[in-house]
Amino acid sequence: MSATATDTLSLLLEQAEGERDAAARALHAAGQQAQAARDQHGQLAGYREEYRQRWTQTFAEGTTMSLVGCYQNFGQRLNQAVDTQGHVAAHADQRQVRAREALRQAELRVAALRQLIARRQAEAAKLAQRREQRASDEFAARAHLRRNAHA
Repeated sequence: MSATATDTLSLLLEQAEGERDAAARALHAAGQQAQAARDQHGQLAGYREEYRQRWTQTFAEGTTMSLVGCYQNFGQRLNQAVDTQGHVAAHADQRQVRAREALRQAELRVAALRQLIARRQAEAAKLAQRREQRASDEFAARAHLRRNAHA
């Protein structure tokens, strides 16, 4: 394999490894964001459940209509917040899946380039070995002819 081809493949491999490393960092960040979004969704859902339980107990003791209106109004906004955060968490999970796939593709490119380089190096070594064998055979044939010519 020529030096230019080796240099080119080495540069391509270096670039692919850089892209793979960037994809790994992106996956890590996406994982952290997805986990944070899921955690926040869980916290909001837990708070909503506590809120409902607290108000169920309050209603059993009796309350005014204005407090019931406040409860319902806040409960609706809390439900919206939980639903919105659920969508945020789902979107973050999708980004994580896409980042994982991008990393997988980048790893495949790196592996393919490494395999190509190894194959080219093996071919170059085999070609060099053949040349060396031919030169050795030619040298032996000449030596044999010289011996026969002098004999």
